[in-house]
Amino acid sequence: MAVVKHTDEDVKLLARLMRAEAEGDGQLGMLMVGNTGVNRVRSDCLDFTKLKSIRDMVYQSPGGFEATQKGYFYQRARQQDIDLARKVINGERHHPASNALWFFMPSGSCPAQWYDQWNSGRFKSHCFYTPTQSDCPQVF
Repeated sequence: MAVVKHTDEDVKLLARLMRAEAEGDGQLGMLMVGNTGVNRVRSDCLDFTKLKSIRDMVYQSPGGFEATQKGYFYQRARQQDIDLARKVINGERHHPASNALWFFMPSGSCPAQWYDQWNSGRFKSHCFYTPTQSDCPQVF
């Protein structure tokens, strides 16, 4: 059962974002990016109070995703990526992104904090950051 409302176009949009942000980290890395995006839609807290849909989340500005500024993002969604996007929309979560609202790719190690949010872990090239449960109970 879906944890956020979506259309078929939303699924394709999320699939394109996941691929553009994390294809180099494999399917699990892409799922973690998807977790972070879905969490933003669910959260209604901190930087994400105005996000009501997957589309809002993908194109949020400021604070959105760099991938939307690159041509690679605008390629057609592949079926394998659509299948991954459906998994996270249906609530599949993967640590360290289970409750994350942010991630980035540092040139070195993951800082303990990033914009006052605590690091929940690293997967390959991405560091994930999670709010406190008291700040964002909807993502827990």
